[in-house]
Amino acid sequence: MLKSTLTEPAPAASAGKPGGKARSDAKAGAQERRAGFGLDLLNLWVANIQTGFGPFVAVYLTSQGWTQTAIGLALSLGTLTAMASQLPAGALVDAIRSKGRVAAFSIATFAASALLFALWPVSLSIYSAEILHGFSSCTLGPALAALSLAIAGQAGLGRRLGRNARFASIGNGIGAALMGACGYYISERSVFFMTAALTLPAIYALRQLGHVELPVRAQAEKDRKPREKLRQIVQVLADRRLLIFAACAALFTLSDSAMLPIVAGALTKRVGADASLVIAACIVLPQLVVATLSPWMGSLAETHGRRLVLLLGFSTLPIRALLFALVTDPTLVVAVQILNGIASAAFLIMVPLVTADIAGRSGHFNLALGFVGFTIGIGGMSSTTVAGWVADHYGDAATFVFLAAVGLAATAVVWFAMPETNPGRPKTEARPKE
Repeated sequence: MLKSTLTEPAPAASAGKPGGKARSDAKAGAQERRAGFGLDLLNLWVANIQTGFGPFVAVYLTSQGWTQTAIGLALSLGTLTAMASQLPAGALVDAIRSKGRVAAFSIATFAASALLFALWPVSLSIYSAEILHGFSSCTLGPALAALSLAIAGQAGLGRRLGRNARFASIGNGIGAALMGACGYYISERSVFFMTAALTLPAIYALRQLGHVELPVRAQAEKDRKPREKLRQIVQVLADRRLLIFAACAALFTLSDSAMLPIVAGALTKRVGADASLVIAACIVLPQLVVATLSPWMGSLAETHGRRLVLLLGFSTLPIRALLFALVTDPTLVVAVQILNGIASAAFLIMVPLVTADIAGRSGHFNLALGFVGFTIGIGGMSSTTVAGWVADHYGDAATFVFLAAVGLAATAVVWFAMPETNPGRPKTEARPKE
């Protein structure tokens, strides 16, 4: 727990005084609560900031006279940077002792990126902003996961990640409302000034965590030769459980990422201008579901194992895709998106949690998380490309059937191949015995 990861231990003399131990425990409990609350706020503000780099980028650049080709190039540059940075960023976070400083630097870089967008909307600064944002996103995610592990410990990580997902979801909703209001009532440029300003409360929230770090590695481990360290890295990345989970994550995003864009295109053909309102509802409703279910799912993962939560989330993919193939009424389309909230809650919690189970004690947790993130990126990029091709040649219904098949395959891999990774539960076979 937190009291075992503080870098400033309580004075030893207090333990010998009457009531000293009680005061020390009370102080540690207060520090733990403060750090937990700080992490809640940090996740909320970071989600607010990240919202500013979403669809508002395309809106702003369009208002500045950029062509769709140029906008696509800028967005693709950010995506490719994020994908290419997953592994090196994870290794960098592993190598740096202070994860809090990594998080602070990443947030400060977000501010610089937002100001580049706002002040100099020319090619060089926009491309630079996308690169900076892409790389910093890859360092901030692992840093937040490491801080969560330091605060909650391995035993409480599932519940902690559930809270992270809840506050991030709330932050996404608040951020979308703030950015939308700024863009509508002030200007598209003001969105990025707002994004830069939101980094200040994020830094303040980070300071509430105090001196929270993961335990220092043993000196013998630090003194290992480079060849031995490389062998350990290969051993972590070649872990069968990590490879299976990475494949599951890639199949998940291959099935999930293209669903809403295809739905958006289909709705635009059916309801015209009202499609924007329906799509907005399709985005907001799953966020509400994530905020509601995430703590429960984190607890469920601790008490009943990771595989149950994975199966619960993954099994919604084929159901949702098939319902989209059958449903045409906009109200029912929004209702089907509730399943996306269930899947997102499970996925957001399980990615860092399962990775921590596998590599949390190896000293290469963030590298392993970067590897899983890389496969997620491949799945997401492939999803929109392949689904778009299927839709152009065979229609929307066939596309949803294809995505349902991929989702079913992802669920099957979890059911038949993914072992239980919860260190607090007995090891089980991937496939339940008859």
